[in-house]
Amino acid sequence: MAELRRVPVNGVELNVALAGSGPAVLLLHGFPHTWELWTDVMADLSADHLVIAPDLRGFGASGRADSGYDAGTLAEDAAALLTALGVASAAVVGIDAGTPPAVLLALHHPGLVRRLVVMESLLGRLPGAEDFLADGPPWWFGFHSAAPGLAETVLEGNEAAYVDWFLRAGTLGDGVRPAVRDAFVRAYTGREALRCAFSYYRALPESAAQLARAVGRARLPMPTLALGSHPVGAALEQQLRPLCDDLTGHVIENCGHIIPLHRPRALLAVLRPFLAGA
Repeated sequence: MAELRRVPVNGVELNVALAGSGPAVLLLHGFPHTWELWTDVMADLSADHLVIAPDLRGFGASGRADSGYDAGTLAEDAAALLTALGVASAAVVGIDAGTPPAVLLALHHPGLVRRLVVMESLLGRLPGAEDFLADGPPWWFGFHSAAPGLAETVLEGNEAAYVDWFLRAGTLGDGVRPAVRDAFVRAYTGREALRCAFSYYRALPESAAQLARAVGRARLPMPTLALGSHPVGAALEQQLRPLCDDLTGHVIENCGHIIPLHRPRALLAVLRPFLAGA
């Protein structure tokens, strides 16, 4: 059973789920998720790890900040969270919107990141994803980052149907169990919740520039695992290949974008031995 704790970091209060003890594992969720994205893997990992799963700033029950949704600030939130919890280093796992902050955390603070696992996202405009982006980015990127307030106005009152679309698409039509679905819907209901979520997309150009600067100055020296499914596949691995000293790529077959909920056992089968590596 996870313990929920409020932790003030970097000018915002984060809602953090904690479970287990041992070497730390920091889990960073994406959109439209909360820390509960990790529910099906936390119990297993917490048998021999301290599992730390925050709601990112503005998401779920964390503070709804006016700004700071760029990947660089989210990375500093993560660094400050580890420091606040007295964690000297952690394996860091990010998916979707949590992947660019995870990578920037590893680039900016390599001593904090023992191992890096990233899933189902792209890293700005770094080379390697040209085939994936041949027809342009996913449609919702433009919708979410359009004129400020537009997406919120269109979706307010219809949040459940919108979240349901992503949950079905991200599990190849299977959906997620009702309790988790309802938690996600609650987290993204209301104009302020939508504003915070879409602020991440509106900060994507800034995040892309941060990534481009960081990879020009540093590499990823720690063991890194790039996991893909549908739709990103191996595109993230291809972006990471020139940046890593020790990169493993793996695609989970017959799996949708929301890997931790759609195929948790397949994820754990790859994740556990990687985290246990020397």
